Amino acid sequence: MKVSIRRRALITNGALTVLLLGGAGLAYAQLGTGQAAGETTVRTVTAGRGSVTAAVSASGAVESSRSRALSFGTSGTVEKVYVKAGDKVAKGDLLARLDDDAAQESLSAAKATYESALDDGTDTAQLYAAYIKARNAYREAQRTVAATVLKAPFKGTITAVNGSVGGPASGSGSSGGQGSTGTTGSTGGTGSTGGTGSTGGTGSTASSGSGSGGFIELADTTRLQLVGTFTESDVGKLKQGQEATVTFDALPGVTATGEVTQIEPVASTSNNVVQYPVTVTFTKVPNEVRLGQTATVEVVVGQAGNVVTVPSTAVSTSGGQTTVTLLKDGRQTRTPVEVGVRGTTLTEIRSGVAEGDQIVPPSTTTTGTTGNGGGQRQFGGGGFPGGGMPGGGAR
Repeated sequence: MKVSIRRRALITNGALTVLLLGGAGLAYAQLGTGQAAGETTVRTVTAGRGSVTAAVSASGAVESSRSRALSFGTSGTVEKVYVKAGDKVAKGDLLARLDDDAAQESLSAAKATYESALDDGTDTAQLYAAYIKARNAYREAQRTVAATVLKAPFKGTITAVNGSVGGPASGSGSSGGQGSTGTTGSTGGTGSTGGTGSTGGTGSTASSGSGSGGFIELADTTRLQLVGTFTESDVGKLKQGQEATVTFDALPGVTATGEVTQIEPVASTSNNVVQYPVTVTFTKVPNEVRLGQTATVEVVVGQAGNVVTVPSTAVSTSGGQTTVTLLKDGRQTRTPVEVGVRGTTLTEIRSGVAEGDQIVPPSTTTTGTTGNGGGQRQFGGGGFPGGGMPGGGAR
């Protein structure tokens, strides 16, 4: 009986011991798992060797660098319109005409008066004054007749016709191709030289820009440009004559080339951002490109080949000193560096870092390692996608 009780106690104690040991093991395992989950590994990237290209970019719409808004130089009723939007015209082509009956009658009367004044002579001051008055009236009548027609001042494409037959001339002003030359006038092919201002000379002639608001709008589609706004930090890297690459939102794979032709000296401010308009004139225009299309222009502002590179996000500047964090023998050391070309993803390191060095990016809480490599085309500044760069070693 005693043996049975003792045996039972031993069995019970043994079972309790097993349970206690199992619980302790489970608790230890859980504790170990929690500790492993909380551990962080220093993430590094490897300084590589390759090429860095830095560029600045801006967006805008394609426009003609040579466009005009053409308006009649006198009032009247439209008698004929010879073109429509989309038509291609040559220099000197007739575009539209007003009813010129009244203008022709005035011209005939002015001519008769002028010829009479010539016959009277200019021997006295009174006769000379009458001659000058008649001459000027005749020339004014000639200019008025000339202003009843619109002619193309250059070869181009009609982009808009803002009037119709039977309607008004819709504004005054010279078409820029038919007026006469006076002291305040414009140059015309049918007028003569006068000493006073001409009706055609006070008209509106747009030599550039969008050319909106005329009776007929004309643009040279072989001369295209894009005006983009660059930030004040980027515009300082630009200069006239730099080559540019233009891509188009609606035309994947289509690329045009251009050249920086104008940098505006006065900035515009939007949402507290200072920007400068920069004109890029196309030097090669693909056939698919159309006026008004949205495009992005990129201008290369720095290049370096076969140089030591690190991710741009690993480089920081403070107090005028540029540094990176090196990992050597398990210790992180903030190291001053001299940088060269700064790209979007990569930055050239001229001194302070050697190829193969391990660099610690700003964030060190993510497990994993990665490296960097050279040879990519970089634009702008800052950031590398995916937390690492291809082609480098891993620690």
